[in-house]
Amino acid sequence: MKWLDTTAWTHARAAWAMVLVALLWSTAGVVTRQLSHAQGFEVTFWRSFFTVLSLLAILPAWQGPGVFARMPWRRRAFWLSGLCWSVMFTAFMVALTMTGVARVLVTMSVAPLLTALISRVVTGRRLPARTWAAIVAAGAGMAWMFAGQLNGSGGTVGAREWLGSLVALGVPLAAAVQWTVAQRSQAQGEPLDLVPAVLVGALISSAVTLPLAWPFQAAGRDLAWLGFLGLAQLAIPCVLAMLCAQALPAPEVALLALLEVVFGIALVWLIAGETPRPEVLAGGSLVIGALLGNELLGWRTRQRAAGGITPA
Repeated sequence: MKWLDTTAWTHARAAWAMVLVALLWSTAGVVTRQLSHAQGFEVTFWRSFFTVLSLLAILPAWQGPGVFARMPWRRRAFWLSGLCWSVMFTAFMVALTMTGVARVLVTMSVAPLLTALISRVVTGRRLPARTWAAIVAAGAGMAWMFAGQLNGSGGTVGAREWLGSLVALGVPLAAAVQWTVAQRSQAQGEPLDLVPAVLVGALISSAVTLPLAWPFQAAGRDLAWLGFLGLAQLAIPCVLAMLCAQALPAPEVALLALLEVVFGIALVWLIAGETPRPEVLAGGSLVIGALLGNELLGWRTRQRAAGGITPA
């Protein structure tokens, strides 16, 4: 599969591929709103199940027929990575069935800052002042968003939305552990191949949610939408994201991935008519602004450092 060979990728091609990844990831919210019968854990099960089927075809086509034999089955870090993926898959879809798409996406967007914090604890790596400032600002944005929920409509709906936001927090927490595991394995000279770990995560998610999803309610139309999620919203963009990470600097990948929040809110707003609440837009803007500011300042610092050692 020549298109999977990143050696010939230009910077522009990789950047546009990452934009496509963010767009595909962002379709989960609007597709979930098209489901008529499947709800809760059944949605999670079918999405993970179709992801498994998709990766069982994609991985051998990409990495050769011996890909499954080469998986590091005996490494604890590999299984921890798969467990993190399973938490992300499960918490994300369950949260989408409980609360607004915008609130879920904004909650997920704090993953880079949580990763920085967990990495600081695990590896002892010092954080620059700009990152601490971004963490404080993003925390204020999240508090603003959650305070709006507490002051919003009461009753069952309000409680369900609040719980959905707490469930959504499982996604950035698991992602933070995931990338810290990957970083640590890279530093130790034993890098993890995260794409096969995605398959493990989908398998775990399917197995855990199957009993909770029974009896199935999904009709044929629902299964078609869920099949789309498994293939086009998860399996394909996950593979593309790993390819982009080989051709682009990590900060640039993180910045482009934030487009998922923008695309996701816009799609569900325009297509499904789900208007974000004011506190979500306000708090979310503060979170995204903090992330963008942190990444852009970091990029400028690295550019200046590189320029200082470049021969005249």
